Amino acid sequence: MKIRNHFARAVMALTATLATVQAEPLKIAYSDWPGWVAWEIGIQKGWFKEAGVEVEFAWMDYVESMDAYVAGKVDAVSMTNGDALVTGGTGKPSVGIIINDFSNGNDMIVAAPGIEKIEDLKGKKVGVEEGFVCHLLLLKGLEMNGMKAEDVTVVNTPTNETPQVLEAKAVDAIGAWQPNSGQALKAVPGSKPVFTSADAPGIIYDLLYVSPESLEARRDDWAKVVSVWYKIVDFIKDEENIDEALGILSARVNLKPEEYEPFFKGTYILSLDEALEKWKDVEGLGSVYGSSKVVDEFNVKFEVYDKPLDTKKYLDPSLTKEYAESKK
Repeated sequence: MKIRNHFARAVMALTATLATVQAEPLKIAYSDWPGWVAWEIGIQKGWFKEAGVEVEFAWMDYVESMDAYVAGKVDAVSMTNGDALVTGGTGKPSVGIIINDFSNGNDMIVAAPGIEKIEDLKGKKVGVEEGFVCHLLLLKGLEMNGMKAEDVTVVNTPTNETPQVLEAKAVDAIGAWQPNSGQALKAVPGSKPVFTSADAPGIIYDLLYVSPESLEARRDDWAKVVSVWYKIVDFIKDEENIDEALGILSARVNLKPEEYEPFFKGTYILSLDEALEKWKDVEGLGSVYGSSKVVDEFNVKFEVYDKPLDTKKYLDPSLTKEYAESKK
């Protein structure tokens, strides 16, 4: 009888523990990129609670957010498809479940006054954070304009320091994303973008990446997060809501709506139908699969990690597809 009672208490304790784990909020790290700041709309409007899922969003610098994910402090993080491969190849794998957007001009190669086109960078110094997306953007720009990586000297520079090094004339150009690229343009009168992500659409996709463990344990909750995301997208895509949307987004990053609007336009947030197209497993930058393969080759070539990854393991379109089916 004592054994039975002991067993019953153990089962009850285990059940209580599991209930507590299930009740814990999903923890998502996000940072200052328009496609990720957009989560703020769902937060402010209470749409996560409305959907029946508790979510705790942690606002961080981009690199800090990835470090937090690798350290297991959060369940998910907003990353580019390239940086997700880096965190997986050097530390902790993740699974992309939502394609938020692709960069449509916010990632830039910004050149000092007097440099009119990317070809003018031959023999010059470019400040860029090696192994990150703007390094890839620089190499793509060189390739598309008949140049090689060896035609420029890369000066490894943290992205948030690129405006300062351009202003100090330590380099002739920098590679950065918003808001850093915009800060560089403001800091150096006469500077201009000579190549942007709009010139190579699909080279940089931005996604929500979840730890495989959390996705397996709480798939139903992540499905609810997907549904909220597309509620946010529908809200943003409705022209009647644009002023309210810009007000929410700009307040998150302490800017005026009119200051934030150009950043927003440089990010192409995908509708559900557009996202389904990007989820198709085909070659080329028009697919997140094709784009991730290109980035993987870049990462291996520049020794970010040792050997090619199975990039398909980093992508899971199933929750988006299930949500799309539910809307029919």
